Amino acid sequence: MARIPIALQLYSVRQDCAKDLPGTLAAVAKMGYDGVEFAGYYNRSAQELRKMCDDLGLKIAGTHIGLDTLLGDQIAATIEFNQILGNKFLIVPGLKPERTSSKHAWLETAMIFDGIASRLKPLGLFTGYHNHFTEFAPVDGELPWHTFFGNTLPDVVMQMDTGNCAHGKGDVIAMIQPYFGRARTVHLKEYSESYNTALIGEGVMPWKQIFDYCEKPGSNTEWYIVEQESYAFGPLECVDKCLQNLKKMGK
Repeated sequence: MARIPIALQLYSVRQDCAKDLPGTLAAVAKMGYDGVEFAGYYNRSAQELRKMCDDLGLKIAGTHIGLDTLLGDQIAATIEFNQILGNKFLIVPGLKPERTSSKHAWLETAMIFDGIASRLKPLGLFTGYHNHFTEFAPVDGELPWHTFFGNTLPDVVMQMDTGNCAHGKGDVIAMIQPYFGRARTVHLKEYSESYNTALIGEGVMPWKQIFDYCEKPGSNTEWYIVEQESYAFGPLECVDKCLQNLKKMGK
């Protein structure tokens, strides 16, 4: 299988982006990242963002956006923005409590995502969901992770966040195996109970197993995306170290 490229979720360096977006993107490109995933646009147009990334050779691995931007009157503008940006992965990173408070709520949410996915598919775009840790604690007798992904179309992307899953006491491999082919983008995040600022390679994540799964024929994984939310030193230094550690693993 061809090498899976590595992007950075820009939430990892959000304060740097807010101060100097062009300079931060340049620093990320210089580190050797293949692309970026957005989490906010810093008052820039899609055209501006695309030019910045194109000029640096950075691909667009996705964006994190609110569910509301994919509903009703807002979805048309969201589609147009992402088509200009050159992004096909429109990932929802969190949901309002009323959409997750019960198994019934999760099932209704699954139906909403199915409708969005069907709207996007003819355009070559995908929606998806990014987990936190609460999806791995039972709600009405079932893990929300399974309630949601077990009742959505295969076109709804399963964006597994490895560290969040481990934080919720979930087994990453066991959680993704039933949904083979749906982890089109995967968030690489370390986890350590004793070291809360652990960078990739410094904790307990079974990276070889995760990579082996994502790199199987038919897995459809298109991007590894580094997300670092805790810092032993500067955010830019941390994400640089994460990438260098991945390279040491042969990624």
